[in-house]
Amino acid sequence: MALHSMRKARECWNFIRALHQGPDAAPVPQDPTILRQSILDMTAALLACGINPEKSILFQQSQVSEHTQLSWILTCMVRLPRLQHLHQWKAKTAKEKHNGTVGLLTYPVLQAADILLYKSTHVPVGEDQVQHMELVQDLAQSFNKKYGEFFPVPKSILTSMKKVKSLRDPSAKMSKSDPDKLATVRITDSPEEIVQKFRKAMTDFTSEVTYEPASRGGVSNLVAIHAAVAGLPVEEVVRRSAGMDTARYKLVVADAVIEKFAPIKSEIEKLKMNKDHLEKVLQVGSARAKELAYPVCQEVKKLVGFL
Repeated sequence: MALHSMRKARECWNFIRALHQGPDAAPVPQDPTILRQSILDMTAALLACGINPEKSILFQQSQVSEHTQLSWILTCMVRLPRLQHLHQWKAKTAKEKHNGTVGLLTYPVLQAADILLYKSTHVPVGEDQVQHMELVQDLAQSFNKKYGEFFPVPKSILTSMKKVKSLRDPSAKMSKSDPDKLATVRITDSPEEIVQKFRKAMTDFTSEVTYEPASRGGVSNLVAIHAAVAGLPVEEVVRRSAGMDTARYKLVVADAVIEKFAPIKSEIEKLKMNKDHLEKVLQVGSARAKELAYPVCQEVKKLVGFL
């Protein structure tokens, strides 16, 4: 459902993962007014990216308590080594910033709850989420084995979306949690910020523009980004960049990104001015999510003996 809508919006979804309100690694606001404004801002961003709230319950899932209730039940069914085996856990705990928090460890179980609570049968995923989907499938099968056939075991649909690499470290994916502010491009960045980030993007000592991911990760990342926002094949982007050095090419890519983001940013600002509409979107999404999630969660509680 929600993930299907994301796939429809994939032209800008390659960059929605890099959308981040406020400073890097900012804590969750404790002030409910600030938190609500953050939710409204994110809702505006998603709407501007073309995700239809009438066909998606994405907007309010996090405020439907059934998600956390099912997540707790599923957490009781998975062993610690299984979660510690996940690639993203191992990669992120290697960084001092994350420090191996329990929330980071159990987040994939919450993802599983998000999927199973709506009895999803097919889930589009990127390459970096394949292991998490395997966990979802394992949890569905474990639950069914113990309590009877209840959850469909969802199938992964591997999407063609490519991972956007960090501008500062092309061996890693672009991430909103990257401590280096120059590494990640956000939809809400100003044109000046975008230009600065691409100017500082890591390349190499060869000046020509080529696409060789294995040997020229930085330049190849710029080419991939350029191709994505321009809607062109990589080969065509390279052909059009013949004779251009990488310093000049960085500015060309920055301009292409700015042009792509301009109408989205404009729509975000327009939507943010209409808080009544955004509040209505959240309310409708919450009611729809609750309508679907409540009976499933109640049945799970009965099966496990809570009711």
